[in-house]
Amino acid sequence: MNDSLLKRLNTILSGLNIPAEIGVFTDTPPDVYCVLTPLMDTLSEFADNRPESEVQEVRISLYCKGNYISLKNKITRALLENEITITARQYIGLETDSGYHHYNFDAADCVRLGEF
Repeated sequence: MNDSLLKRLNTILSGLNIPAEIGVFTDTPPDVYCVLTPLMDTLSEFADNRPESEVQEVRISLYCKGNYISLKNKITRALLENEITITARQYIGLETDSGYHHYNFDAADCVRLGEF
């Protein structure tokens, strides 16, 4: 049975020593952290109207009070090394009230339903 994309992303970020939570960060935020937001779970249908696979997509929001570029590159490499597709990357901006740079990754994975 395959793990969900959220669980895999948590494991990857933990390996990079980046704290992550789903939906909202509830602890006192450190200088670097991520928030994982599920975007979609799509079941692909074919001629027999039975789905054969599920595509899961998650937004990874990176918040960093320092140079975010090296972290962006580390996360990108880690996702690709773990065969997770990156569908978009975008610098959102500097949040002047908190001092965090905000950068988003949209990550996707396809799971064959027979593997659930």
